[in-house]
Amino acid sequence: MSFRILLAAILALACGPASAATSRVRPAPPKLPGPAMQFYVVKGAPDACGRGCDSWIAIEGKIDSNAAARFRKFFARVRGRNLPLYLYSPGGNVEQALAIGGILREKPAVARVGRTLVNECGFEAQDGEACLKLKQSGRELHGDISTRGAFCGSACPYLILGAATREVAADAALAVHSAKVTVSFRGPGVPPAEMVAAANVSAHERSDHMIAAYLTRMGVGTALLDLVKTVKFEEMHVLTREEIVRFGIDRREFVETPWTFEPGARSMMHKVALQRREGEKSFRTMQWRVICLDSDSFELDFQRPRIPSSAPSAISVSGGASPLFLVPGRAKTFELELWGARIAKASVQALSDSPESDFTETVSTADGHKNLLTQKLSNEGLANGMNKLLATCPAPKASPPQTVEAREQAAK
Repeated sequence: MSFRILLAAILALACGPASAATSRVRPAPPKLPGPAMQFYVVKGAPDACGRGCDSWIAIEGKIDSNAAARFRKFFARVRGRNLPLYLYSPGGNVEQALAIGGILREKPAVARVGRTLVNECGFEAQDGEACLKLKQSGRELHGDISTRGAFCGSACPYLILGAATREVAADAALAVHSAKVTVSFRGPGVPPAEMVAAANVSAHERSDHMIAAYLTRMGVGTALLDLVKTVKFEEMHVLTREEIVRFGIDRREFVETPWTFEPGARSMMHKVALQRREGEKSFRTMQWRVICLDSDSFELDFQRPRIPSSAPSAISVSGGASPLFLVPGRAKTFELELWGARIAKASVQALSDSPESDFTETVSTADGHKNLLTQKLSNEGLANGMNKLLATCPAPKASPPQTVEAREQAAK
C-alpha cells in the first residue's frame, strides 16, 4: 500500500489580545474565526502618526491564505506615498506573513503596532459587517490610532520584520508561539504511524528552515526562532522589551507614547515610557498622568517601579517654564513609587507649548553630591489632549462670599 504526502502547510492560527498577567507565557485564547486581513489608507488629524504625519496604512485582521496577493496589489497603488504601516492582527498563516514581509522589504517602510479606529464606522463595531465593507471599499478613510493594548501576535511579528524600520510602542504587545504544521496524505486507508511521524518531523524541519532563512534575510538572528520553538502552539509568549531589543525587532533603549486623552468618570491624559539606562539589564516602565480637578487646576502624577537600593530623589519636569517639582506620594508600595503635584492650567499649557520637556531626577549620593539624570520627553499629543480634557473638566467651585465679620477677622 502506498501513500503520497499531499500537503505540508504551516498554519499559525490566531491568538487573541494579550492581557496583563504576571507570567509572560500563558494559554492562548480560543481560536475564533475573525475577519480576513484588510489593507486601507487612513487620514487623521495633524501629527496623528507622528510629527508631520497625518496619513497611514492600516493592516488588520487574520492573515488568511490569500493575504499576500491582495497586499501586493494594494501596496502597488500606495507605496509611492511612503506612508507608515500600523499592524493590528492576531496572526494566521505563517507563509503568507513571510510573503507580505518580503513585499515590504522591496521598498523601505516603517511598520508599527497600532489599532486604527475609523470615524466613518460611527457607532458600528470596528469589525462589524458595515465597517468591514467600508475598509474593503478602496476609499481613503478618516480615523485615529491607538497603541494602548494594540496586539500583533502569532504570525504577525514575522510580518512586521519585513519593514526596514520597526517600532513597537511602550504600551503595545508582540506575542509568539510555535506554528502548527498540518500534513495530509493521499492514498487508500490510513497511513502507518511511522510514516505520519516521519512526515511531521520533515514538515517541521521545512518550516523551521524557511523561517530561519527569512529571519536571516531580514537581519534578525535566529534566536527569536529558538524562543518560538519553546512555546507550545496552545500557548503564547508576550515578548518583553528586553527580548524585542535583543532580537533586533526594535532596538530603541527609550520608547515613549504620545500624550493620549482618556475619557472616563475622571478624564485624564496619559503617557507611558520604557527606559533602560546604561549598565542596566532590564527596562523600567514609567507612567505620567494629568488629571483634571477643575478647569483651573490639575494633578500631575508620575509612577515607576520602586528601586529599594536607591537614595532619596527629587523629581521635576520643565519645558519652557519654571520646573514643576513633584512630591513623593503617601501610598508607596513594595513595587511602585508614586509622585505628584497640583498644578495650574497655565503650567500644563506652558508644557504643551514646548515640543519637549526635561524630566529630571536628582539623586543624593552618600558623599553629599547630587547626580542629575535628565531625560527628554516629547510633548506630542499634549496640546490636543489638553483641549479634549478641558471639555470634560468641571467649572471651579465658587468661593462663598465672605461676611463683614470674616473679612475683619482675616484682616487681623
